[in-house]
Amino acid sequence: MSRVECQDEGMSLRHAILGLLEEHPMSGYDLLKRFEQAMSNVWAATQSQLYGELGKLEAAGLIRVHAEGPRGRKEYEITDAGRAELRHWLVDVEPNRVTRNEALLRVYFLGAVAPERAREYLESLGDTARRREGRLEDLDASIDWGDDDASVYGRMVLEWGKRFSVMQREWAEWAAGQVK
Repeated sequence: MSRVECQDEGMSLRHAILGLLEEHPMSGYDLLKRFEQAMSNVWAATQSQLYGELGKLEAAGLIRVHAEGPRGRKEYEITDAGRAELRHWLVDVEPNRVTRNEALLRVYFLGAVAPERAREYLESLGDTARRREGRLEDLDASIDWGDDDASVYGRMVLEWGKRFSVMQREWAEWAAGQVK
């Protein structure tokens, strides 16, 4: 698959996997755990999506099996073509900035329900943001940050999530106060 075809698919999952494999070889299980623990704030992936994408990346020559273990466990590594695709995507491709937010779409139409229900909905958005804020604070405290690239840039992403959660909570509190 050519570089252009990879981007036309809009597969950021593909690039997330390549980025993780750039750090070091990993199995599908290892990748899934990294998505669940470190990347859930940025990009979610299910087991079926991840394993399906691994097959596509291997078929495209962007990754290869590095080692095989018991019970069919495969550890993948990025190829030179995969590194080229990752670097191209990182610096040459404009990110998709399409904004869709179902929660805000609902806010736009809250005039269709009683004010107390609208307020409850907005308060629930604040509660969700507060819980996310707490989870991200706990995650931050649980990580032994280092000076390596994964720590430096991972911490930047985590900090964005924490600040965004605070903003969402504060906005929801303000918005609930606007409902008469």
